[in-house]
Amino acid sequence: MRPRHHRATVTALLAAGTLVLPLSAGAGAATGNHHEDRPLAGMRILLSNDDSMQMARPNASDGKGLYEVRRALCSAGADVVVMAPWANQSGAGTSAAGSGTLTVRRRTVLPAEYGRDCADAPTGGAVYGVCKGAVACDAGSVSATPVDTVRLALNGGLAAKAGWTKGPDLVVTGSNYGPNVASVVNDSGTVGAALAAIEEGTPAVALNSSYDPTVTASFEVADRTYRQTAAFGAAFIASLRDRRLLTTDYVVNVNYPHLAEGRQPRGTVWSSVGTQKLIQPGYAQADPNSDTFTVGGALCAAGNPKCRPETKRDADYRLLQQGNVTVTPITPDRTFEGREAGRLERFVRTGR
Repeated sequence: MRPRHHRATVTALLAAGTLVLPLSAGAGAATGNHHEDRPLAGMRILLSNDDSMQMARPNASDGKGLYEVRRALCSAGADVVVMAPWANQSGAGTSAAGSGTLTVRRRTVLPAEYGRDCADAPTGGAVYGVCKGAVACDAGSVSATPVDTVRLALNGGLAAKAGWTKGPDLVVTGSNYGPNVASVVNDSGTVGAALAAIEEGTPAVALNSSYDPTVTASFEVADRTYRQTAAFGAAFIASLRDRRLLTTDYVVNVNYPHLAEGRQPRGTVWSSVGTQKLIQPGYAQADPNSDTFTVGGALCAAGNPKCRPETKRDADYRLLQQGNVTVTPITPDRTFEGREAGRLERFVRTGR
């Protein structure tokens, strides 16, 4: 059931979004055939991301958020199957393979602390990685993109591997290593995978965990932020489900703030994708005569003329920085509808 009009959707989402406590604190009223302690009972969810399903890096930036979400969704009663990139694909956006072959490999040994999370689910919480090529995925395999994994899953992969001939009820992507807000949304494989889902006719929610700003030497996400994002996400999805607000009209993009130990978010707020440019890319040569450039980047500094400023009052990044959980609708339609577009339209239509 799709919302009848935008204003009603905003109101209902904000009402649902007052649930900022962990799932165990009461995620939603019992409705239909599910109960407060398992509000997602009977729901089939495809879980993917852009960080991979490996969780092999020392800081676990390559999948810890995914396993925390898997745990929270299964705890809430959902049947979860993971199909995710074989290796990290952060920044892949909406890129996808137009030809060639993809191979799916089931992970038989899960990270120790997450091994039994979905043991009672019908599929056992199966985890698959997807790589390019026609041979078994291994350490040297080229990874499929986030969009590849979702398209494959929804167009035969889940039927073949999980027996879901009717597909999932929902696609969840993340929780991402870092927020996806403002200009970063354009590069996000987590959002790209969710957009692929709605284009294939399945509702989608993207979850993102914010960096710890006190770790200045590198971007890091605190373990508790992953856990809080996952708990909030499961509760919020249950609320959307109860209110019949899971839709293919747009992706629901959720960003959870980094908070001090014991603190709760200020609130859950409706926001827009901001116009601010957050990252200034950098490309460094090893020496002036080299043909090789190392890709890098840094947060935009105030006053940098290459960094576009924020123009929206309800911008996602600004509200996230204030300690709010932001909820933003994102669609594949990137058409600009601002006032300046009217001048261009008039010129195109009239030549004046």
